[in-house]
Amino acid sequence: MSKTNRSFLRIGIVLLIIIGMTGGSLAVYDTFFKEESIYALSRVGSTGSEVRSIQNKLKSLGYYKGAVDGIYGTQTKNAVIAFQRNCGITVDGIAGPQTLLYLGLGGSSSSTGTGKYTAQEVNLLAKVISAEARGESYEGQVAVGAVVLNRVAHPSFPDSISGVVYQNGAFSCVYDSNWYQPVADSAKRAAQDAINGWDPSGGALYYYNPAKTSNAWMLSRKVIKVIGSHRFCI
Repeated sequence: MSKTNRSFLRIGIVLLIIIGMTGGSLAVYDTFFKEESIYALSRVGSTGSEVRSIQNKLKSLGYYKGAVDGIYGTQTKNAVIAFQRNCGITVDGIAGPQTLLYLGLGGSSSSTGTGKYTAQEVNLLAKVISAEARGESYEGQVAVGAVVLNRVAHPSFPDSISGVVYQNGAFSCVYDSNWYQPVADSAKRAAQDAINGWDPSGGALYYYNPAKTSNAWMLSRKVIKVIGSHRFCI
């Protein structure tokens, strides 16, 4: 018996036991499959819409050069490995829950707000990203958003996005002409990805451009990641 057939046999046995214990409830049967789908992993051999989403995201980030065909082959696996290595997460070539989260594909998002953040806060985060990281790579834009969220979660900073953004002296863009420029579409997507859990900065609380910063205190911070023209530090 093949490995696939054995897997289906095990699932069938479990379902029979569950249905027997619940008086043949189809609702339980339906819930079982819904829950199973949540924990599905995309790996070599997988096909479908989730694989296409993974390929599209990796392509937009520059990790994947192949066709977006919904087939999880060697190229897709190698791209996932490169992404995982860069993010500092488990490197196994499998797009599991953590990898999907870092890709911005594992959490819920909405144009009217995400999770504990209101639509206004999401828009504010996008505005900061657009003003601070205009011209940076998409990964660099997400990293700037992640720094804001890392501060929100840190006890040394205000506990809201608006509090962090408007903290005195925190972000120079709030006081210059960039603040009034239209928010880039990529910044809006980057804000959602950061909120969904992707942190390319590796947990940084600060960042700076060495070509534009002479502040001795900032330059003394420990750099943990370099993305484009920004140095991310703690």
